[in-house]
Amino acid sequence: MKFTVVKLDGTPDGEIELNEAVFAIVPKKECLADVVRWQLARRQAGTHAVKTRGFINRTKKKSRKQKGSGSARHGARTANIFVGGGVVFGPTPRSHAFKINKKVRRLAARTLLTLKLKENNLIVCEDLKIESLKTRVLLDSLNKMNLKSALFVDGDSSINCNFRDACANLYKIDVLPTMGFNVYDALNHEKIVLTRSAVLDIQEKLLG
Repeated sequence: MKFTVVKLDGTPDGEIELNEAVFAIVPKKECLADVVRWQLARRQAGTHAVKTRGFINRTKKKSRKQKGSGSARHGARTANIFVGGGVVFGPTPRSHAFKINKKVRRLAARTLLTLKLKENNLIVCEDLKIESLKTRVLLDSLNKMNLKSALFVDGDSSINCNFRDACANLYKIDVLPTMGFNVYDALNHEKIVLTRSAVLDIQEKLLG
């Protein structure tokens, strides 16, 4: 499938062959939800914790007589029914991550790219090289391409430092290497801009 390649100013700069097994499949939207949940679960710190009875520094002395007081029998003030006592069945540090098949992750990425292409929200750029790291210079180029929310993806070893630094102060404009390309970040942006090298890397990884 032929696709037009453009420069950063929006002018055409040749064509590229897109693999239909990556950019023109039957979308499986349920995979997108599964992968997003998987990504967010992996991001959770899992450091939540409460003090159980073993962590409470209170007297373990029997609080009242065994019989005759008319109240329940208690052997320590660390019980959960007392103010300042331990918490029962509270959260403990743990990992929220769960496993998901690699095939599902790849299918979700291919579904995302297919949907972006169908919605005309996919752009292939020759490269991301700019001479100046001034944000204003990059913003002028983005305005010519009408990019308000875009995720730029470049080859793992070819991200231009000036372009990366110029993007730092722009809202909803982010840049990632193909190694970091993921479904969650891509869904948070309206447009996906792939370089020619990124297209080749992504096709190789998703079909490997």
